[in-house]
Amino acid sequence: MTQVVQATILLIEDNPEIAEPLAFGLHQEGYRVLHAHTGEEGLHLARIHQPDLILLDIMLPGMDGFHVCRTLRAESSVPILMLTARSQELDRVMGLELGADDYIVKPFSFRELVARVRAMLRRRELDRTEWQADGTGEDEQARSSHQLHLHDLRLDMQARLVWKGEDQLALSGREFDLLAHLMSHAGEALHRQAILDAVWGEEWVGDPRTLDVHIHWLREKLGDDPAHPRYIQTVRGYGYRFLAPSQSQHVQEK
Repeated sequence: MTQVVQATILLIEDNPEIAEPLAFGLHQEGYRVLHAHTGEEGLHLARIHQPDLILLDIMLPGMDGFHVCRTLRAESSVPILMLTARSQELDRVMGLELGADDYIVKPFSFRELVARVRAMLRRRELDRTEWQADGTGEDEQARSSHQLHLHDLRLDMQARLVWKGEDQLALSGREFDLLAHLMSHAGEALHRQAILDAVWGEEWVGDPRTLDVHIHWLREKLGDDPAHPRYIQTVRGYGYRFLAPSQSQHVQEK
């Protein structure tokens, strides 16, 4: 009989009235739950246990959730779902810009939370499966089929590495997937929702503005000026386009 491996969720929440029933409910759903009361404790547990997903409260004693999120994202691509009682849009956008994958505003439905957790974990498992695909025994021609070359960018789908010229770029897992999808459809105008479905998964239910945040990060790491793009062009009212070399030259000359 195949043993089902429990996904591990790290809950970083200082309010016991929220944390205790939430941890119990997630345990009932079949997850292994770790609980940290402070940001410092959360970082410690995250580094030791390498959880599959983190539920992170913003308002924490000492180190707040924003600081925790920034630190985690510098070390790991683990999915982060921020829990916040704040209704201001700025706080939610700030969480996304710091690397959170999604947020949910308190008070929230437990069923909604579970739906988001399941969608995020399914996508993470898909990413892992694609990453761990075994290329042993492939010849040089087969290996080259896993690479994309556009402009001065070289992307290795199997090794999940990207180079700009001779420099290797440090991309998160989601940034890599987004760039790979855009480059695979170079020259095409891709609708925002189509990009989200392809990269985040059709069952993903987060804030669609996370796409804009990840595009912003990619542009920064590629050194791409959105006003005069060489790589990623905004298609107003529609989505984004990764420019083919001929299109990039045309845009720069306009």
